[in-house]
Amino acid sequence: MKFSLSWLREHLETTATVEEICARLNTIGLEVEGVEDRGAVLAPFRTARILSAEQHPNADRLRVCQVDAGEGFERVQVVCGAPNARAGLSVIFAPPGTWIPGSDITIKAGKIRGETSGGMLCSLRELGLGQETGGIAELPDGTVVGQSYALFADMDDPVIEIAITPNRGDALATRGIARDLAAAGMGELRPWLAETVEGTFASALTWADTFPEACPWVLGRTIRGVRNGPSPEWLQRRLESVGLRPISALVDITNYFAFDLGRPLHVFDVAKVGGNVLTVCRGAGETLRTLDGGEHVMTVDDCVIADANGVQSLAGIMGGEATGVSETTTDVFVECALFEPVHIALSGRRHNLHSDARQRFERGVDQALPPAALEAATRMIIDLCGGEASEVVSAGAPPAWQRDARLRFERIATLGGLTVAPDVAVTSLERLGFDVRSRDAQQVVVGVPSWRNDIATPIVLDQARDLPPEQAERAAQGVRAVDAEVDLIEEVLRLQGMDAIPAVSLPPLSAVPVAALTSAQARVAATRRQLAARGLLETVGFSFVSYEQASAFGETPESLRLLNPIAVDLDQMRPTPLVNLLNAVHHNAARGYPDLGLFEIGAGFGAGGQRQIVAGIRSGHSPRLPAHPATPVDLWAAKADILEALRVAGASMEGLSITADAPSHYHPGRSGTVRQGPRLVLGYFGQVHPALLAERGIDLPVVGFEAFIEDVPEPKRRRRAPPNLSPFQPLHRDFAFIVARDVPAEQLLRAVRGAERNLISAVSLFDVYEGDKIPEGHKSLGIEITIQPVERNMTDADIEAVCARVIAAAKKTCNADLRG
Repeated sequence: MKFSLSWLREHLETTATVEEICARLNTIGLEVEGVEDRGAVLAPFRTARILSAEQHPNADRLRVCQVDAGEGFERVQVVCGAPNARAGLSVIFAPPGTWIPGSDITIKAGKIRGETSGGMLCSLRELGLGQETGGIAELPDGTVVGQSYALFADMDDPVIEIAITPNRGDALATRGIARDLAAAGMGELRPWLAETVEGTFASALTWADTFPEACPWVLGRTIRGVRNGPSPEWLQRRLESVGLRPISALVDITNYFAFDLGRPLHVFDVAKVGGNVLTVCRGAGETLRTLDGGEHVMTVDDCVIADANGVQSLAGIMGGEATGVSETTTDVFVECALFEPVHIALSGRRHNLHSDARQRFERGVDQALPPAALEAATRMIIDLCGGEASEVVSAGAPPAWQRDARLRFERIATLGGLTVAPDVAVTSLERLGFDVRSRDAQQVVVGVPSWRNDIATPIVLDQARDLPPEQAERAAQGVRAVDAEVDLIEEVLRLQGMDAIPAVSLPPLSAVPVAALTSAQARVAATRRQLAARGLLETVGFSFVSYEQASAFGETPESLRLLNPIAVDLDQMRPTPLVNLLNAVHHNAARGYPDLGLFEIGAGFGAGGQRQIVAGIRSGHSPRLPAHPATPVDLWAAKADILEALRVAGASMEGLSITADAPSHYHPGRSGTVRQGPRLVLGYFGQVHPALLAERGIDLPVVGFEAFIEDVPEPKRRRRAPPNLSPFQPLHRDFAFIVARDVPAEQLLRAVRGAERNLISAVSLFDVYEGDKIPEGHKSLGIEITIQPVERNMTDADIEAVCARVIAAAKKTCNADLRG
């Protein structure tokens, strides 16, 4: 919310400076976000008159001017190069020591080509106010010399911007801010009373309201014979100071009252309205072209205003282009209505429409103000545009906004931590507009003013369904009373100053600190460290991606499609972080960085809900090292990554198996699914499908993985025994088995590992061979076993017996033959 100092002083009688006002706004909860004071920069500049202008004796393009700039500079010599410098011209003078914002220089007294110069005559460009290039600025004849240029140009009016919390709709009005400052002791609130304009004829348009849930009360009146030209200069400057563009007198007046009283208004061109009735109703699929040029399809949940030709306004948010006023408008109908905040908020989000009217209605406006606001707007329209007003027409009825709230004085200290005398508390509330209904030594009951929609409002409780009705009602009454009381305590405390409230530490939850990380968080941290140690860089991506990209990586339920995305390419919840990682590969490869290793631990979304996924990707080639040339990344790197991620997450590596049924975004013959048991899927890995890479223009080898560490079963908590370290030397044996090509290596490793569990401590694959020395349809798998004696050193016979059991297990399980 923006307002200028002069605008504020129309409602607040005060002599406080801008700095004092800003400081008090911060202490009462209206946080100042910025102050724009162009007058402060222009303060040193003053108006002046050139007394004489003679040719410089040593320079053809310079003139020596005698200038009268008022007290202290009654006759100062200035050397000027402007071609329009002449005697009698009123100008802008910068004394020595003045910083010139348009040129970023500081003026110094000195000599120019041998002639003394005691200042500078300025153009508007040099003041940072325009693009003037024809010379120095020319002020009107008769301009009084020696006055501040900022004062002369009406630029000594600072503009303050404050942040508004959702509950303070009343602070979206200059008068509401003035009321708060007056209550905080910064001056006196000036009285405001709208002058009644008597209607002299029946209104050309009337109201009908078939949607009272969204619009309980609507008023209006016709003003005929108006002239809609540019608004006066004072009104244009006022709107420009808060960032609004003046349009025409009629539109500017409605914008003025939105910022002055927080009361949005709208004007219809009567000649463009079909029929003589405007109806507040539900939408029915009509298309409305709004004043900003956008087209929107109305729904049954939207509150609209329609005439005989159809919908003409999205009520409370933005009017329609068809009935907007123009320079040819002669008769207007002024709308002044109350709209239900939730309906306005939902419609605004549904159509992605933002306006000053929506901002105020969805926070709540003064529910008793419409009649007075309509009278004030009528008077200003007649004063600025002429015409005469009709009688006021309406539909619906004023809402029952009247409500009371109770404050127990001792609760200010117990809940707020600050001791405030009862008289001070009551006075604070009265200055804010609360009426005292009753008072005793312990409490006060006040009437809430119509503009404070955030205090003592009805509360919707989500109570247990099996709660007895009597108990539920008592609980609801208690909540309503406490909620209103807390609101009043907040008002009292903030007027005392937010910085006066003592800081209190939160009580400790327990004497013994709780664990810093849960087991799930510890898993994530361990996985993050392990993947970083493997050379992958962590990234963080949006959970929103484009629908086209998401559909290539899995299911894209309509329920996860965004109706109102922040960007057109962020309209779908991603099924996996792999989408973002592949985009990162494309982005970096296009800029000359094809060799990447990235990972992300983030959310993936599907029909089953949200799940945490550890995703990683490698692209290009491995690093070049001595004696190790760079090689293209392959699926074995992705397999190693996912197995390490699962290992540090606590998965039992001996219980894992690999199956060739990875999702369709992986290469069907160069990918796998990591399982624990036949059903529990812990992740996928493999080469990214070539068609997917081609669609994105990626001409690189790319492999990736997705691990579901949340699904890793929690290890059983057992008392850990000390390790049983054997004193005997382990020994290694290699085997080469010929198996059918479709036999997974994991199946052979598992069979060999189970051949002698007491002595075989490790089994690993070191070679896969297919060639002319191997039968057709078969392959050779080279494995290494580690035999660890436990009770005694092993003899050759013992070792041969173990090897025989290994060969037998391989034959039985995989029909494997020992390669000769």
